[in-house]
Amino acid sequence: MAAINHKNTNTEHMMRNLMKVAAVAAVSLALTGAAHAQSALNEILDTGVLKVGTTGDWNPMSLRDPATNSYKGFDIDIMTELASDLGVEVEFVPTDWKTLVNGVVAGKYHMTGSASISPARMKVAGFSESYISVELFPFTTKEQFNDFDGYDSINQPGVRVATTLGTTFEKYVREWFPNADIKVVEAPARGFQEVLAGRADVFITSNIEGSTLEAKFPIVRVKNAGPRSPSPIAMLLPQTDQVWINYVNNWVKVKTAQGFFDANKEKWGL
Repeated sequence: MAAINHKNTNTEHMMRNLMKVAAVAAVSLALTGAAHAQSALNEILDTGVLKVGTTGDWNPMSLRDPATNSYKGFDIDIMTELASDLGVEVEFVPTDWKTLVNGVVAGKYHMTGSASISPARMKVAGFSESYISVELFPFTTKEQFNDFDGYDSINQPGVRVATTLGTTFEKYVREWFPNADIKVVEAPARGFQEVLAGRADVFITSNIEGSTLEAKFPIVRVKNAGPRSPSPIAMLLPQTDQVWINYVNNWVKVKTAQGFFDANKEKWGL
């Protein structure tokens, strides 16, 4: 009987040792996971590079020069200033509107330039504090100015409304003009280019981009079509990275108080 108790005791010791080993392994895995889950802020400071996703097709926010592959614009100045304050270099990563959010989620870049805050995007990504807002208007060519009067005149069969895939403009075009003929193009093509080329009649865009297009091309706002869907603009960030989100949010507050954003708006005519 004593021998049986001895064997049971040995078995119990073995089981306790195995449980200890399993516990140590679990702690080790947890620590390893925590290391891999470090904030983007740590990665930026360690590598010395801030990666920013930008489309390069939103005048005057972000414009890419194909000849030099360089960028300029309101957004570009913001990201350059942020990198400077971090003490790192900035790397602009080309993206387009339909993959803009996916790039943040997949870790292709640490943040994006300006994007409209929307419920759909908030489901999978975080946002910084907003520093500018936009309103949307429909536009047409000067030649077709008298063909349209208000939103109802656009929402008609045979009216061709162009928009770019993956933008918030696409969503609104489908909501506002369900009876029109909607033409969706993919970046780098843009809705306004389709209208200028005569392949569409109307497009919608923000007051920010619209003012620059009116100054450069024979484009005008549709008469009696007031602003719609005012939207705050902010930077997209990884949704669960609260350390990085906190840093960027407080940076926006500091730079706002110092007048940086107002000066940058004035520089780009916003």
